[in-house]
Amino acid sequence: MIGTAELIVILCVILLLFGGKKLPEIARNLGKGFREFKKACQGLEEQAMEEEKPAEMKEIQAKVETINSQEKP
Repeated sequence: MIGTAELIVILCVILLLFGGKKLPEIARNLGKGFREFKKACQGLEEQAMEEEKPAEMKEIQAKVETINSQEKP
């Protein structure tokens, strides 16, 4: 695990490499990247759920038909 001291050293090196004016821009771009990644993951999740629904719906319809056929004399 990274400790506090190591984290401070890493942040200082980043500050020296990029300068104070570039850090907000870099942070903003990282935030945008993470947001896009999260949206893509959610899109894949939704797509997977949509693919599973037809199989589940067929199963539910079969159960409903079985129940309905048992109720009819």
